[in-house]
Amino acid sequence: MNFYNRDFLKLLDYSEQEILYLIQLAMEFKKKKKMGKKHDYLKGKNVVLLFEKDSTRTRCAFEVGAMDLGMGVTYLGPTGSQMGKKESIKDTARVLSRMYDGIEYRGFDQAIVEELAKYSSVPVWNGLTNEFHPTQMLADIMTMYENFGSVKGRKLVFLGDARNNVGNSLMVICSKLGIDFCCCAPSELFPNSELVSQCRKFAEAQGSKILLTEDVHEGLKGASVVYTDVWVSMGEDDSLWKERIKLLTPYRVTSELMSLANEDAIFLHCLPSFHDINTKIGKEIHDKFGITEMEVTDEVFESDQSKVFDEAENRLHTIKAVMYATMKK
Repeated sequence: MNFYNRDFLKLLDYSEQEILYLIQLAMEFKKKKKMGKKHDYLKGKNVVLLFEKDSTRTRCAFEVGAMDLGMGVTYLGPTGSQMGKKESIKDTARVLSRMYDGIEYRGFDQAIVEELAKYSSVPVWNGLTNEFHPTQMLADIMTMYENFGSVKGRKLVFLGDARNNVGNSLMVICSKLGIDFCCCAPSELFPNSELVSQCRKFAEAQGSKILLTEDVHEGLKGASVVYTDVWVSMGEDDSLWKERIKLLTPYRVTSELMSLANEDAIFLHCLPSFHDINTKIGKEIHDKFGITEMEVTDEVFESDQSKVFDEAENRLHTIKAVMYATMKK
């Protein structure tokens, strides 16, 4: 498989074999990291990180991953670039690709990262857009492999706003890899019907299924993975909290809900998570609406079934795999 100079924008662009190759490569990098083996295979190269949305895991994973591979890194935060203000996306791509060997973008519309890739002469990687979050998905599936040994035929259930980038991307990667995917949410928060149809074709070819249901008992039956995300995504208006709390409280991941899944089921979350009130937003929501936990209870988050910090660590190794595969001749 030839990944050289290829963009990583959405998993719809990648085959099952290509996705599995990247995950296997990530596992090899993880072993090397744990054993203290140097793997600075891209020494002398440089990458730039364009962030229109702040981040912890994505930024750290790209920075540490690039440094582990021997590269230099420039971070341009929400106020660090003129892109879209004084300089067009097209011109930004042409300037940066003359100076850097790879460009990461984290921000808003998918159209932005697609335009960057169109005019860049070096690979462009999607660190998150409103529509898709492909690097997160590789880490999620890698975590499944570490816990179950295989993923095909397993069932992953997403509870929450399944129209967001995580819900969309989970449905895509599950359908590509033969994992049964269930969106368990109020019907008004079901994913885009066009994307559902597209993924159902992939799933049919793999012998897997896509289920959209409002019923938590139907959704969680036979689940190996229970996954959730924050109820209001970054960039959405705070006025949505009242409506989302009302809609999604029945889908909060509790111990009772986890008991409906398989006995060996694991809990995943892309993070950050509002499982207590030890954050500014968590405290504000508590003071306004009187709740101490949102999408997941603290009991589940801190349980042995929770693999969220393994999952977070795996962002580093999978992002490293994407950068290496697309930059190494």
